[in-house]
Amino acid sequence: MIYPEKYQHYTDNELIQEYKLTRNNLFVGILYKRYAHLVLGLCIKYLKDKDEAQDAVMQIFEKLLSDLLKHQVEFFKSWLYTFSKNYCLMQIRQRQSKLRKEIELQENAGLFMETEPIGHPNHAEAKETRYTMLEMAIAELNNEQRICIEWFYLKDKSYQEVADLTGYSLNEVKSYIQNGKRNLKLKLEKNIGEQRST
Repeated sequence: MIYPEKYQHYTDNELIQEYKLTRNNLFVGILYKRYAHLVLGLCIKYLKDKDEAQDAVMQIFEKLLSDLLKHQVEFFKSWLYTFSKNYCLMQIRQRQSKLRKEIELQENAGLFMETEPIGHPNHAEAKETRYTMLEMAIAELNNEQRICIEWFYLKDKSYQEVADLTGYSLNEVKSYIQNGKRNLKLKLEKNIGEQRST
């Protein structure tokens, strides 16, 4: 039997090496206790929701069980920061994909048209800019539209769930979402035009 207290003084790298040798999750568990609070803070910053952030922390450390076996990690804390940040960005992109398709930005605003081929040096940067512009446009909506858009698309709630959470009627929720989508298209078109003219 392996006793956790015996390994509390081990460095991060020593714990990783022990994990690779033994495949015993206990060693990742010690890393979790060391860094879970930092990862939680990062996840709250990106996901803007404490419950989602707590779920993300668990998912991140579960992913570590396989990823630590694949990678040679020299500076675990900085590697974990990047790993966690990328996980959060992936979650945000997945949440936004439904909204992007729904308001047909490819046709209506051109914002999500691929202007750089995958693998091009500017591809990742261009994609990051697109997501940032979408977030900014959502933030510019009036309060009712923003709340309903965020619950419905970014947190994947049904119309009825949004109504229950916000206190708005079902018809109000549908109206706020419909008007919010229209306003998003207008804001994105305006922002893209301004960006291209600079």
